[in-house]
Amino acid sequence: MKYMLLVCGDDTADASGMAPVEPWVEDLGDRRVRLHGHRLALPGRAVTVRVRGGEVLRSDGPFAETKEYVAGFDILECDSLEEAIEAAARHPVAAVGAMEVRPFWEDEDAETRIRALDAELTAALRARDIDRMAACYTPDVTEFRDGREHRGVGALRKSMEEGLRYVTGPVTREVLDFRVHVDESVAFGHALVRLRGTRTDGAPLDDLMRVTTGYRDAGLRWLIALEHVSHEHVSHEHVSHGTEERS
Repeated sequence: MKYMLLVCGDDTADASGMAPVEPWVEDLGDRRVRLHGHRLALPGRAVTVRVRGGEVLRSDGPFAETKEYVAGFDILECDSLEEAIEAAARHPVAAVGAMEVRPFWEDEDAETRIRALDAELTAALRARDIDRMAACYTPDVTEFRDGREHRGVGALRKSMEEGLRYVTGPVTREVLDFRVHVDESVAFGHALVRLRGTRTDGAPLDDLMRVTTGYRDAGLRWLIALEHVSHEHVSHEHVSHGTEERS
């Protein structure tokens, strides 16, 4: 489970003898417990924003005047709250300030949502629905395909339209191998994808591609921000259930 660790400093405490934070970061990072984190500027550089009666009210400084302030944050992934507390207790700032450990709101995990996005792309391609396909990508997506680069979803749409122009009927997209690595706001996927259909001249379409994908958390959903596609050479005969015979 993921936990947000709020590192709370105390401006009245003497931190001159505090141990360096780097060994703590490196140790938890090596064990893949600490996923992400960063220091924050001092409270004097904060801006507090409120909206009252439709008017935006801005004030310089933190929202609460207190000797304790949030100096940074870390995102941990632990098996239990006890493990997260143990990690927080070893943070050097715990000796001079305070550490708030708070679990993330439980929601559908990112990998499940990314796999659902890939399934949507498969369904949209079979339906030849370019609007649905394009909706799976960020507006500033970059695609590399067979030495060509497409920047922006508009250019990508034109590439999709060009590809479907030479294919008739539905296009089957079969994902034979799909591995995903998720960070906090970005993720990377590697897949072996087979496209099958019928070309407009009656010849069969049977393309095998290696696809490397970069995903971005767009808030309410994950979207594809980077895609690199390279074609594999496949013999006419192949073994089913995801095993190919490549020439």
